Amino acid sequence: MEITTCTKQDFDQIILEFSEFWDHDRTVALHHPTLINEFGNTAFVAKEGDKVLAYLFGFISQTEPVGYAQLLAVRQGYRRLGLAGRLYAYFEAYARSHGCNKLKATTSPVNSLSIAFHKSIGMMPTGNAEKDGVQVVKDYAGPGKDRVVFIKDIDLP
Repeated sequence: MEITTCTKQDFDQIILEFSEFWDHDRTVALHHPTLINEFGNTAFVAKEGDKVLAYLFGFISQTEPVGYAQLLAVRQGYRRLGLAGRLYAYFEAYARSHGCNKLKATTSPVNSLSIAFHKSIGMMPTGNAEKDGVQVVKDYAGPGKDRVVFIKDIDLP
């Protein structure tokens, strides 16, 4: 297994085999080709041969020294093998090497698997409100669209 930047062929495979990565289609609109065409240096895939096993599409913030993880998914049959954690570690090293001192990610308050995963890799939820026992940032994604916003401090080299 190797981690590389996402190619157009990798992106097309992800889109064509979307149901292998996601149990729903709510995030399909977030998979815009801009992620690889314009921000491809922060779009990473874990691959075995030509097969994409997992991916993390992120950004380096233009306004503060933060690496933001936009999308993370692992193919069915390859979950719980540490691929998501390895992708995050790779992204963290990349972000740190580009002057970032924090990582950031968001998820919906009902996504308990994502919340547990992000906490397991040392990301801390921020926010000043609670929704069903989960710390959230009110209206983060628009009116009535609360989100769990995670931050992790990372050391610069």
